[in-house]
Amino acid sequence: AVTGARFFLAALRLAGAALLSPGSCAFEDSACGYQWDYAHLPWALHGEGHYISVDTSYEGEKAVLSSPELYSEEWSCVRLIYQIATTSETSPDPARLNLYLRQEGESFDRLLWSAKEPSDSWLIASLDLANSTKKYKIVLEGEMGQDKSASIAVFEIKITPGYCIECDFEENHLCGFVNRWNPNVNWFVGGGNIRNSQSILPKDHTLNSELGHYMYVDSVYVKHFQEVAQLISPKTTAPMSGCLSFYYQLKQESSIVFTVYLRDTSGFYEEIWKTESAPSTDWALAEVDFNALYPMEVIFEVAFNSAKGGYVALDDISFSPVYCSNQTGTLFNPAVAGCNFEEDLCNFYQDHKDGPGWSRVKVKRNVYRAGDHTTGFGYYLLANTKFTSQPGYIGRLYGPTLPGNMQFCLRFYYALYGFFKMSGTLAVYIFEENHVVQEKIWSVLDSPKGVWTQAEISFKKPMPCKVVFVSWCKSFWDCGLVALDDVSLSLGSCQAADLLLPNPGECTFEKDECVFTQKKRGRGSWHRRRGPTPTSYTGPKGDHTTGVGYYMYIEASDMVYGQRAYLVSRSLRGTSGKQCLTFFYHMYGAGTGLLSVYLKKEGDDEEIPLWRRTGEQSISWLRGLIEYESDRNYQIIFEAIRGVSMRSDTAIDDILFQAGPCLEVEEIQFSSGYPDSLNEIEY
Repeated sequence: AVTGARFFLAALRLAGAALLSPGSCAFEDSACGYQWDYAHLPWALHGEGHYISVDTSYEGEKAVLSSPELYSEEWSCVRLIYQIATTSETSPDPARLNLYLRQEGESFDRLLWSAKEPSDSWLIASLDLANSTKKYKIVLEGEMGQDKSASIAVFEIKITPGYCIECDFEENHLCGFVNRWNPNVNWFVGGGNIRNSQSILPKDHTLNSELGHYMYVDSVYVKHFQEVAQLISPKTTAPMSGCLSFYYQLKQESSIVFTVYLRDTSGFYEEIWKTESAPSTDWALAEVDFNALYPMEVIFEVAFNSAKGGYVALDDISFSPVYCSNQTGTLFNPAVAGCNFEEDLCNFYQDHKDGPGWSRVKVKRNVYRAGDHTTGFGYYLLANTKFTSQPGYIGRLYGPTLPGNMQFCLRFYYALYGFFKMSGTLAVYIFEENHVVQEKIWSVLDSPKGVWTQAEISFKKPMPCKVVFVSWCKSFWDCGLVALDDVSLSLGSCQAADLLLPNPGECTFEKDECVFTQKKRGRGSWHRRRGPTPTSYTGPKGDHTTGVGYYMYIEASDMVYGQRAYLVSRSLRGTSGKQCLTFFYHMYGAGTGLLSVYLKKEGDDEEIPLWRRTGEQSISWLRGLIEYESDRNYQIIFEAIRGVSMRSDTAIDDILFQAGPCLEVEEIQFSSGYPDSLNEIEY
């Protein structure tokens, strides 16, 4: 086993134990109210070394440590000082440390952070916790992976009011700020009576004394033209906007460039501040408006041109949610640029001189023609629906004005019917405010017919602009139908959004079966699949999530009439109050059987039926909604029963558990068959 001696621990103590805020712990003589879960591996408290650890000397998968119940109405920062030590360099399944937020009333923990890099000494992680009115717990989970010899230690957890990018550099973890090492010029800690530089300042800014600390960078070792030193903040982990301020001193003999940048997860730099004023030999205050709506690092960069350049010192970085000009930070809400078309066109509009354009339509549940993407029985937009005598048509749908100089991710679903030539039938343009076309950012190339397919596009424009959906066809013979639904806009690039940690109660089956397992594998089992099912006239053509992803289904040709397949969730945490379960189901095929959802409470044998559908329902994915409550731990079970013929492939996708009552109500929880008016389109 890996012993405690393997851990190198610098003399790292934050505040004295007496001053620790709730949820903070230095693991000196106790675990400060943190408790471990006895169903898993034990944590060992090493009071003499001030840390708590778990290692592979015990057989088991993981160890869980949860904080006492916490409550904070203001923004706070969780700093975690930890180390992962392993003997093997690379492992397909390495040891990792995860940190979750467990909120009151939620059945699932939200993963905030995860690390698996082994190191020779302690590392620091900084996580922003946005203000909330709910009570919560911090849950640490050490997963041992497949390493033969691994150990995970936690030296300190500290929860402080304020933002993680703030720092006064008085504590030797430097709030998780790091210097990007350069052989010649680097940021160093100054002050505290350390006489380590010719450019030493008499006093820091925080304490205004020679005992206080600050960061500085000095040109004395510059060897080349344009040497650069970078000080990098911890990455923001929650959206924030407001005023970033800091104090600096700059003494220059030849030109020094001191710049502050934001850097996003894809490595894109944006300059937000640069020194303009004459150098000051006293601490000067700098303030800059700051928007980090998705994960960002703040980089303080100093570039020197010669060894006689001088120095820059930095202290007291702070942040306020009010912009520097004293306006409250009004964030652009990207929801105003999305629409599911259930009620109306939201903030989209058309220019009627274009001709018929786009119409809002609804298809009743039927077995020939797919309905909308949102629910399967709601509204979507269709271009070229009312055939006109004109040989071609053009339909433009304009979105609301979006602010300039912001990174956006646009997602929407489209479906095409009856085209001979696919290309160009649907395109997305960016228009400037005055309706001048700026550029085409997307157009359809080819896609499966009649399947709702997701498109996602990242864009960023310097000026305010609009997104415009254009459907165009030159001649009647080229014209089919173009359908559009569920347009959404989010901040940050689509790639950055994909890197965000998954929503804990959501399962799209894209990577695996999430919290679900089979009761018994074999003939009567659920299968994970993409694309159409093997039997014709039954099952979906594609999944609900993207049109080209995965779903779960039963293969009727492998089963006999009346055979059952169970998909069972792991044990979920009971809560007081209502919960809402949303999912999509696909029951198409003349011989379709039953799909049921049950609730099984811990300690009970009986399974409570929550929802059921019998027989063929629609050629579309339909949305199911279930409201339920359970104050004890519980499991959710999806049961499919094969129908009378091979044409009874039943599928499910996009399961979502949410705390609180359902915002909409499904009319019928238990129903059979489908209505008579099968193939009507309503305009």
